[in-house]
Amino acid sequence: MNEREIILDMLLELSKEGEYSNVLIAAVLDKYDYLDAKKKAFIKRVSEGTIERRIQIDYVLDQYSKTPVRKMKPLIRELLRMSAYQILFMDNIPDAAVCNEAVKLAKKRRFQTLQGYVNGVLRNIARGRETISYPDREKDKTAYLSVRYSMPVWLVEHFQRAYGEEACERILQAYLERRTVSVRLRERLTEEEQERLLAAWRKAGVELQRHPYLPYAVEIQKAAGIHRLAGYGEGLFAVQDVSSMLVVEAAGIRPRDTVIDVCAAPGGKTLHAADKLGGTGEVIACDVSQYKTERIEENRKRLGVENVSVRVQDARVRDESLLGRADVLLADVPCSGLGVIGRKQDIKYRVTAESLKEIQTLQREILSNVTAYLKPGGIMMYSTCTMNPGENEEMVDWLCDTFGLERVSMAGQMPEALAGEADQGMLQLLPGVHETDGFFLAKLRKKAE
Repeated sequence: MNEREIILDMLLELSKEGEYSNVLIAAVLDKYDYLDAKKKAFIKRVSEGTIERRIQIDYVLDQYSKTPVRKMKPLIRELLRMSAYQILFMDNIPDAAVCNEAVKLAKKRRFQTLQGYVNGVLRNIARGRETISYPDREKDKTAYLSVRYSMPVWLVEHFQRAYGEEACERILQAYLERRTVSVRLRERLTEEEQERLLAAWRKAGVELQRHPYLPYAVEIQKAAGIHRLAGYGEGLFAVQDVSSMLVVEAAGIRPRDTVIDVCAAPGGKTLHAADKLGGTGEVIACDVSQYKTERIEENRKRLGVENVSVRVQDARVRDESLLGRADVLLADVPCSGLGVIGRKQDIKYRVTAESLKEIQTLQREILSNVTAYLKPGGIMMYSTCTMNPGENEEMVDWLCDTFGLERVSMAGQMPEALAGEADQGMLQLLPGVHETDGFFLAKLRKKAE
């Protein structure tokens, strides 16, 4: 199979709405690891881009095809989508090559009778791409934003209501920008050791830059593989989103504290908290399955962290042994994931207005249970990777009203650029507005009895 056929099969599998795209793409790239880096990059770019731009691509296809996208045979639909993506968004590939490869693939997959149709649609798109008619921005801005940024109309309206029209468009633009991977350098490294490590990465062709929010956060691109980076085996760094680092930074963890992380996998905040303890105290990391806790344990061993214990524990089920033990409770609960659409492109097609309400019910079930783990005066760090007031600000209000918690300013622990917004104990990070994915965090204290 050539790389285009691999992409086609992936898109057909994803059209069944089984596995999430980021998981399937990673698995496929691992399976075909023997391919050269250029071919693997092509597979990743086209598969992710076709999913990400699906609404815009379908809008264009419907202008050039007599058969609407929704009525096409599944294989032809995915073949046209991936080919149209290459024509519209990949200038380095000749249009003729895209058309010819699509025709050959249609024939190989026994759609000989549709070769002419495939060829005609794609060649017409290539000829007319400069004059494609999109919704009029002035007459219907919501429809325009939906098509141009490939976002379902109801989600465009959601972001407009929650954050205003200007911020909405910045969010949608940011979703389509190239993503970096964030890593946390171990804080025990001296500045000289950090620079030596970064120099080794640059020498290996990695593009990197220090993140403006935290001195130990680094954004990297063009790494051949995280596990191949210098210092990986020695546990000198951990893969962790900057927003996740901010949660631990804001918690104000002190030596000898007991930290409980109730939805811990893959362990980024758990291990960051352990580093903050400096070898003292204890972090108890819990998650719902053996698979998830094994991921935490794997990262713990690589980093050589000893003050962490890992257990399988459903956050909805109370663990009597944890009652009243937490100086700091980390509650990064399951959420709708709207903040990471830029990394997990198919979230926007799966989430619904109804599912937003359903996830809030699950969140309340978890929070009703785990707040009992807090000591009087203990700190809960509540966080989600979404942008939805119902899961975020309104959930904080519910927590405070129901369980006697109070908001605590995070201004003193936040980078200067965020201190003002974090002063009231909550911070909503927005892609395109802040230097992170979409993320929400709140610092809450259990009032002394």
